[in-house]
Amino acid sequence: MRLVVLDTETTGLEVALDHRIIEIGCVEIVNRKLTGRHFHRYINPQREIDAGAMEVHGISNEDLADKPLFAHVAAEFVDFVKGAELVIHNAPFDVGFLNAEIDKLGGQYQPLESYSGIIDTLPMARQMHPGQRNSLDALCKRYGVDNSQRTLHGALLDAEILADVYLLMTGGQVDLVLAGDTADSEQGDTESVIRRLSSQRQALKVIRANATELAQHDQKLEQINQSSAQACLWPRA
Repeated sequence: MRLVVLDTETTGLEVALDHRIIEIGCVEIVNRKLTGRHFHRYINPQREIDAGAMEVHGISNEDLADKPLFAHVAAEFVDFVKGAELVIHNAPFDVGFLNAEIDKLGGQYQPLESYSGIIDTLPMARQMHPGQRNSLDALCKRYGVDNSQRTLHGALLDAEILADVYLLMTGGQVDLVLAGDTADSEQGDTESVIRRLSSQRQALKVIRANATELAQHDQKLEQINQSSAQACLWPRA
């Protein structure tokens, strides 16, 4: 399965007030591996950024003065996300802004949902952790993902962090590309699945067998030994 984890930054919170996208960040996951491919663009919104929004992401109007318009990056963006499942935290916000930008292009492109499925990690997190905070920062803390670099919101960094959170949220065995692995690492096109596990991540609890459980274990091994002509491979010293 191909996933694209996506985040945006905007000039303000209300698309109905003609606020615009100023940054898009996407990272690609294929078969639960980060491929290293990403899409990242800053965009000139052709309007002023609200002071409150600037405090969140730190991007100023001056920073975007020489950046391309959405119309100039739309084809590349659509090509990157087409056919993927988009993983987004609070998807209605980002999808609403992206569709507003697409709509301004006068029918050149279809709504985002025509190209990609949408996986919203916010309701997913609320279902998994009812009654708890489920912001991206809260999920990082819960799953032990390092977000220490997230002093300001940034679309690409937030997409990278959400990718790790999503893989941990969805659980199951994940493939880690380790030093010495040959199949993928020699090609240089695959990164470790989870890149941002915090050094403060809580250690796994070790539950040791008690005397009764050890005795039952020895009894089972003896049964195996007798039924296999003394060929049991796991005798306990």
